[in-house]
Amino acid sequence: MLCSGYMSPEYGIDGLFSVKSDVFSFGVIVLEILNGMRNRAFQHPDHHHNLLGHAWILWKEGRPLELIDANLDSSGFESKLLKFVQIGLLCVQKAPEDRPTTSTVVSMLSNEGLTLPEPKQPGFFVERCPSCYTMVEYCSHSAVTITLKEAR
Repeated sequence: MLCSGYMSPEYGIDGLFSVKSDVFSFGVIVLEILNGMRNRAFQHPDHHHNLLGHAWILWKEGRPLELIDANLDSSGFESKLLKFVQIGLLCVQKAPEDRPTTSTVVSMLSNEGLTLPEPKQPGFFVERCPSCYTMVEYCSHSAVTITLKEAR
């Protein structure tokens, strides 16, 4: 199984790394901060998508502010939060060429009147296998393993 936490699709699948891989990771972190949940730990009663998939579904349905953590006092900041959701989704787009550069992200964050492009589908937008998460004995979370070679 691929590590779809912060790893860009091109790195996770093909081992290709670029400056756009860092942008993908940044986008995941932005969405995690807004939602208050980690990408891989995210669960929703209506579907089995990770946080990126959930954010994308809300965006496509015109309900992106539902992504925001209920513990955040968002009153009066809705337009800024919407902008942050959009920037996060732009950063996690599936194709590296669709993602902004780091300097473009900085420009998006610092310029109030900048019109942002419409995000495309994020990478790792697939539903998880719900039964896979009930078999804890087969899973390893943040575990380190060491393999030693011994002569026969």
